[in-house]
This record gives sequence, C-alpha cells and structure tokens, in this order.
Amino acid sequence: MAANRFSTNELMAVTASRLLQDGQNIVVGLGLPQVATLLAKDTHAPNLNIIYEIGVVNAEAVDPGVGLADPRLWYRSEHFTGFVGTLGQILQKGQVDVGFLGALQIDKFGNLNSTLVEEEGRMRHFTGSGGAADIATYAKNIFVIAKHEKRKIVEAVDFITTTGCLQGYETRKEAGLPVCRSITVITNLCVFGLKAGSNILEVKSLHPGVSAESVIENTGFAVDIPADVHITGEPDEKELNLLRTKIDPARMYIK
Repeated sequence: MAANRFSTNELMAVTASRLLQDGQNIVVGLGLPQVATLLAKDTHAPNLNIIYEIGVVNAEAVDPGVGLADPRLWYRSEHFTGFVGTLGQILQKGQVDVGFLGALQIDKFGNLNSTLVEEEGRMRHFTGSGGAADIATYAKNIFVIAKHEKRKIVEAVDFITTTGCLQGYETRKEAGLPVCRSITVITNLCVFGLKAGSNILEVKSLHPGVSAESVIENTGFAVDIPADVHITGEPDEKELNLLRTKIDPARMYIK
C-alpha cells in the first residue's frame, strides 16, 4: 500500500464510495460511512439520496459534525422528518437500497453486535443498535465498515444486535425477515461479500500490500482466499482531494 499517498481510512472510504450507485437511497451513520457516501455523491453518484436516521435528508454539511444531533450536520438539508419518518415511512416501505452501518463485532454470516461483548469472562455492555437493527432488517443491501481484528471479525457474535443472515443459507428467510440481497464488509485489510448459496462471508478483494496470510491470521473464522483474488483499487487524486479539502478537512475520520 502506498502509505505515504493515502491513509487506510481514505482507502476504506473510497472503496465503499465506489460501490454505491447513482439514484440509490442510503441510510447512513456517522464516521467513515458518512464520508464514503458524501464522496460518492460528489463524484459518480450526484443523485444519491443520503438519509440520516434522525430524519435529515440530503444535507450539505460543511464538516462531519460530532453526532446525529449536531445541527451542523443538518445544514441545507432538502427534507427533515424524524425517526418515525426515516425508519417507518421510508425504511419499512422498502425504499432503502443500502443500510450503511458499523459494529463492535461481525460474524461469518454478517450478523452484527453492538450490545454485549465478552471480556475476560464477563460481559461488557455497550449502547446497542440505535436504528441499525431496523435498517439491516429492511434495507435491500447492507454495507459495514469495521476494523479487521480476530476479536471483531468472529465465528459467532456474542450477541445478535443486528440481523445479517442469521445462520446462513435460507435461515433469514425462514425466520420471516425480508430478503437481504447482499452484505458487504469493508475492513482495513480487505472487502468481504456473501458467498452464493451458503451466505457466508468470503473475501472479494485484498487491499494493496495486504497478504492473504494477514487476513487469515486476523479473521476469527476459517476463510479461503484464492490465489487470483482481486486487489482493491487505490484512491485517485480527485477522490483524495475531495476527502481532504471538502468532505473531512479536519481529518476527523480519514486520518
């Protein structure tokens, strides 16, 4: 990886951005998901609709803000509704193309945990899902950005806060949940997607300079990586300039 030219977080944001399509409706959280979505809108997807779960739609924030309740994040928004408007009227009508999330843990079936983590024989409680459980249930596709560590990318999450594919195969459908077309996980080492049939995460691309062995060593479940696996594309100068001068000039998330 050209470490002097771009940071790992910039690579993750750009990789996620390129996977978003023009005209999609995206429910997005703060941090790298927000940065990636704004980058997509400023490059190849000008008609992307960015929706924050608090009810703000297509805001033009001059900086990323420090939370969804930060009014700076709402600047020049096209529409303002509320949680019920976002999670009820938009999400549950099936109008969300991508739910873009983060989590403490993610397992091989794409289930997310942001509630309870076992540490040294005891359970540590965190804040929970916010709207993520609803978003992952009703969004057509799920994107997740996560740090790639064995304790975070696991065989089975300690607690299912947010449903991915449950136990894989057809178990999500059998549980009566809406069909999820895809789950994409972007880490600092690689990109995962669902394997057809089993709905188990598999490596779709390795980031530049990252070895297959490094991914295997840092993943909490068995993962096979083909010798001809795709290499993630590097950010170009236009994308880096937008990230650094317009989208996150304070480098809150892309440092």
